[in-house]
Amino acid sequence: MPSLSRLYVGAAREAAKKLVSRGTGRTALPAARHHVTGVLPDLVKMTEYQALLGETKLDVAPAGYIHALAFPAAMSVMGRDDFPLSLLGMVHLRNRVEYRHPVYYGDLLDVLAWAEGLTGHRAGTQVDVVTEVRHAGNDDVAWRGVSTYLAKGVFLPGVDKPQVAEPRAEFRAPLPTALWRLGSETGREYAAVSGDFNPIHLSSISARALGMRRSIAHGMYTASRALAEVGAHKGDSFAWDVKFEAPVFLPARVCLNIADSTDSHGAWGRSDFVGWSPSSGRRHFVGRVERL
Repeated sequence: MPSLSRLYVGAAREAAKKLVSRGTGRTALPAARHHVTGVLPDLVKMTEYQALLGETKLDVAPAGYIHALAFPAAMSVMGRDDFPLSLLGMVHLRNRVEYRHPVYYGDLLDVLAWAEGLTGHRAGTQVDVVTEVRHAGNDDVAWRGVSTYLAKGVFLPGVDKPQVAEPRAEFRAPLPTALWRLGSETGREYAAVSGDFNPIHLSSISARALGMRRSIAHGMYTASRALAEVGAHKGDSFAWDVKFEAPVFLPARVCLNIADSTDSHGAWGRSDFVGWSPSSGRRHFVGRVERL
């Protein structure tokens, strides 16, 4: 699996080149797919992940852990020389996951990643990075994730016109079902179990060096913690969709509400969740988990 730290260093070097040359000159995504074979979950890291995120300690790998395990392959696609957008500064807008078949800690896995859906956005250019995880020697996809990223302020010639901003409904905070108290160390703790040592999450000093006023929590930390709060009734096969709206600057308090829906037989069918700031009332993320 590619080294995330090397990818970040390479991204910084490429970002400097693109700044000097004022862009890559490319307006199309590379057709290449990055394939990594023989990937094995790390039992120690998986257990630490479960403890940090509040997941039940089972042999089945949590959906968020698989995202972290496969993330370097996805990052390597965005770090290519022929990728038209700069990896550094990308904003994570949305994540959609289908966890179709359970993955156990001892399973040998194949990971495939590629980019698609280069489109205009009112604030720049967005792209989807698709990652699929299969059991070794099996053609069936066990886990599939689509992460949507935004390159703010980057408008590529020939790419679809920027989207018209959709009117956002006024958010009225519901009664919270949980309150998270996130310390300044939250980013470093998640980096230790996920391997994602992006400087904007590690400290205020490193975050300010990249233009942030303080360090921010990983989006996948908040999304994965909300998924853990949904509970075990989601089973081993489910779809998980989350949209990120505002960063969580650390330290912070985050209110969470989870609303469960049942089917005609009274069995669990879906959970909708939302996280917001209790001080400003601003919504950080919104999503749902539903049975496949």
